[in-house]
Amino acid sequence: MKGAASSYGYAAKRRWRGLAIGVLGLVILSMLVPLVFLLGLHNGFRSAGYVSEQQGSASDGLRGYDQYKIRNAWNASEGDQSSNVERLIGKFGPTLPKDVLRNLSNKANKTIARGSIRDTQPKKGLPVPPHGIMPSPPNANNPKVGAAVEGPLYTKDVDEIGKLCEFKFGSYCLWRQEHVEEMKDSTVKKLKDQLFVARAYYPSIAKLPRQDKLSRELKQNIQELERVLSESTTDADLPPQIAKKLQRMEAAIAKAKSFSVECNNVDKKLRQIYDMAEDEANFHMKQSAFLYHLAVQTMPKSLHCLSMRLTVEYFRSPPNNMELSVAEKYIDPILHHFVIFSNNVLASSVAINSTVMHAKESMNQVFHVLTDEQNYFAMKLWFLRNTFREATVQVLNIERLKLDNHHKATLLHLSLPEEFRVSFRNVDSPPTASIRTEYISIFSHSHYLLPDIFQNLKKVVVLDDDVVVQQDLSELWNVDMRGKVNGAVQFCSLRFGQLKKYLGESSNDKNSCAWMSGLNVIDLVRWRELDLTETYQRLTQQLTMHEGSNEAIALRASLLSFEDLVFSIDGAWALSGLGHDYSIDIQAISKAAVLHYNGNMKPWLELGIPKYRHYWKKFLNQEDQFLSECNVNS
Repeated sequence: MKGAASSYGYAAKRRWRGLAIGVLGLVILSMLVPLVFLLGLHNGFRSAGYVSEQQGSASDGLRGYDQYKIRNAWNASEGDQSSNVERLIGKFGPTLPKDVLRNLSNKANKTIARGSIRDTQPKKGLPVPPHGIMPSPPNANNPKVGAAVEGPLYTKDVDEIGKLCEFKFGSYCLWRQEHVEEMKDSTVKKLKDQLFVARAYYPSIAKLPRQDKLSRELKQNIQELERVLSESTTDADLPPQIAKKLQRMEAAIAKAKSFSVECNNVDKKLRQIYDMAEDEANFHMKQSAFLYHLAVQTMPKSLHCLSMRLTVEYFRSPPNNMELSVAEKYIDPILHHFVIFSNNVLASSVAINSTVMHAKESMNQVFHVLTDEQNYFAMKLWFLRNTFREATVQVLNIERLKLDNHHKATLLHLSLPEEFRVSFRNVDSPPTASIRTEYISIFSHSHYLLPDIFQNLKKVVVLDDDVVVQQDLSELWNVDMRGKVNGAVQFCSLRFGQLKKYLGESSNDKNSCAWMSGLNVIDLVRWRELDLTETYQRLTQQLTMHEGSNEAIALRASLLSFEDLVFSIDGAWALSGLGHDYSIDIQAISKAAVLHYNGNMKPWLELGIPKYRHYWKKFLNQEDQFLSECNVNS
């Protein structure tokens, strides 16, 4: 009995042990399988299948700034490889509707040619800035007045793809062109190509009668190159006599090509190498573009450190509240009031410091910095610790403001100026013509709270936080706006006629130019009379029913709200493009009153354009303790 009970207990233990092992295995498998699919390891990085990109329409594009979701059709081979990258890419950058892309090619105004815009425009608006500044001529170095992108930056075949690199990936292509690295394995790649071609011809040559010598020569060269490549990954690893080996291989391949051989095998092999190279190029292009956009949209570690240190210090040692002594200045309409929407301590500080340093009378300047709750205390402490000559700085938490109008209170969240890139081709251009890409920035939802936030003010100048001021701006308060609301630099490379379908029939003048944010003179009295905030909200509600993208709504609603209400400021007041254009003339930069770093390559990022960065960095307080501790100046 004891033996039977013992064997029964042993069998039961074995069953339970097996069951436990099985459950553990299922748990581990359930964790590994999603991880494998998430990383894309089930497909690897290569595919031997034939991949062709579907030819895109002859479309022009209007997208959220540097939105790079690829709209080309991919087959299963390449689509599986980069599906994870595609899914992540879709999370970066706003997307405007696809019909915008189609419309721009149909609606493009054929009179908009490079450099011809400004010459045909009547002279109007503000006088040129002081100190004898003259408008720079319309060319590629002045991107705000009709400049166009110079030719294809990256394309395999314009007829096949129908789009250029900048159209698909935005400013990544501009950055990539300026940072081309010298290939360290160019000879190795050439050897691999020759090896692949030799392998393609060898089976056919081996079948030919009386060609044993050539067959042995090909085989010997193939074996030699295989041995060399097994030991070398860069050109520096190659043996000294590699040039002779390469010449022998090229001579053998040339002989093989001189014979009439069956083409199926050769075609199959060469198509395979073409497909593999194409797959790898497309995959790595998308991967690089994703990493670029990730870098430019992520806050640098040093700036995150600065914000956290300032916030902690604010609560550790609360500063004395000195606002009561200057509270009257905040609402004095006689003074010169500047408004900046920002969540970046350093950027807003540079914008204010550069403005004050070039002001004739800084005592009359009042700066209102509107930020969100997360950055409010860091901003507060920073502007209490640092003085800007005799100017006054007020920091406001936009999320804590109390407005009388309940409907307008829905806009109480910080949104920075919206930046877009616009790509289009003239309607009568040939299919191979270059697609023009322009960059534009406009007001966001937060800007339409200005009349309600500053109820006692009559006129303000709105600055983006990515600007650097190089001259005195006091003349902007002496200008007669002639009943207009928004004094801005007009962007005549993009006209309303190109967006007529999306701006609606209310857009009467299709030759009207778009306008840029960055430097804007706002007549708040006229704004209140016309109730532009209500107009903007009504337009956003109407557009929301047809378009779900907030960025698309902001563009259309802003352009329509200020239609016929934009006062043209002379282009010499503000020079834009320092965040994406590498070709701006240094002389034009030195003459501009305001430098606008619109684009992805901001001056506080490592990816910022180096030759423009010092214009921004010289207005930093290099001796500040927090900047040193967070390595901001390094």
